[in-house]
Amino acid sequence: MPQQTDIRIVHARVEFEPVPFRAPLKFGGRTVTQTDLINVTVDVEDRQGRRATGRGSMPVGNVWSWPSSQVEPETSEKAMKRLAERTAIHANSLPNSGHPIDLMLEVIHHYPQLATVVQKEFGLPESIPMLAQLVANSPLDAAVHDAYGRLHRLNSYNTLSGEFMNYDLSVYLGPEFRGEYLDRYTLREPKPRMPLYHLVGALDPLVEADIPQRINDGLPETLGEWILADGLTHLKIKLNGDDLNWDINRVLAIEAVAAQTQQQRGCVTWHYSCDFNEKCQDVEYVLAFLEGIRGKSPEAFARIQYIEQPTHRNLRQFPDNRMHRAAEIKPVVIDESLVDLESLYLARDLGYTGVAFKACKGQTETLLFAAAAIKHGMFLCVQDLTCPGFSFLHSASLAARIPGVAAIEGNARQYCPAPNRPWAIGYPGMFEIQDGTVETGLLNGMGLGFSQ
Repeated sequence: MPQQTDIRIVHARVEFEPVPFRAPLKFGGRTVTQTDLINVTVDVEDRQGRRATGRGSMPVGNVWSWPSSQVEPETSEKAMKRLAERTAIHANSLPNSGHPIDLMLEVIHHYPQLATVVQKEFGLPESIPMLAQLVANSPLDAAVHDAYGRLHRLNSYNTLSGEFMNYDLSVYLGPEFRGEYLDRYTLREPKPRMPLYHLVGALDPLVEADIPQRINDGLPETLGEWILADGLTHLKIKLNGDDLNWDINRVLAIEAVAAQTQQQRGCVTWHYSCDFNEKCQDVEYVLAFLEGIRGKSPEAFARIQYIEQPTHRNLRQFPDNRMHRAAEIKPVVIDESLVDLESLYLARDLGYTGVAFKACKGQTETLLFAAAAIKHGMFLCVQDLTCPGFSFLHSASLAARIPGVAAIEGNARQYCPAPNRPWAIGYPGMFEIQDGTVETGLLNGMGLGFSQ
């Protein structure tokens, strides 16, 4: 039977907000110096005629979600923005009422069709990848969940039980989830605090000698300065994946700076994650990298918590890229590969032992991914898309509500901090970092947990 708490989408609208970078970010052989935020506002109505408004925001992220040799970044950015607009128009035409999970799954079902329309409109030589479709439409997804919680004056994560959902998880995830709802795989209160993973990009200066000319905007610039300023204990290291000596030496250089700086502040425990952004040719490269680190610095090796997306994102196209041997040494997680449940289960078969969640893949899909990953005992982490302001708080709210996620990445404060400033007034503990953690306990309000 339909729930009285069901909603329908009344009106969704999309706006764009340019965001310049204070410093370039290099990953996977590509450099980003600016982006646009896709900001979506959604009005919803329940069966009694009550209305509420929700919001969502996410960087376009085309360089990460749609790397292409056939489509220039400027064109892919425009196409993804157009897709966000077309999906909002489609959502406005939905006649159905339902829980946000069901409404969004219906919209998600039409993503490929809408993407094909945009492909033809722009005359693109290739289709818009599924990952780019998810990113472009994630603000809409977030806004629907946000609006639903606000209408019922509840946190959205507390509307995931049988009291609100029309179906149990077996409908979405299969018979092993019969009788279970998403409240089983999320927390009723956010974790009070979580460690912040600080990004060390391939272009980022480690020491003063690495800086050709200082930005001088009042923010730290070297790795040592960042560690001291924010009390950092978690560092995410971007690596090349096609230059073994450079990758090993980069980690060793970071270890040297971190060890000296942490000793200065009296810290004895800190951690690394290593992100190859799918540039490794095979598992042999990962094994050689780990052995190289272990041989030259057992301390740095011990600090590595996990390896992120070492080989090509298309798992089905490269089935020989099995990670079993590497995963026996350190958890190996998928990131770019995770676009649907099929890819999650395929990754497990190929030896991946963990999952990197991202708010930019959509609130609905991420909650379902999380339930499946938790059920199968996978290593969990939440990664960033250089998300400022609203989008960072959304990402952090996911991390704070998914059991087993121990830390949250947040690097907009390094590269594009301007959109953070208005949000820092209401949530200083999320943006003013002193002890290497963010105060995720603040994200306990209505909707996604925060409002400006």
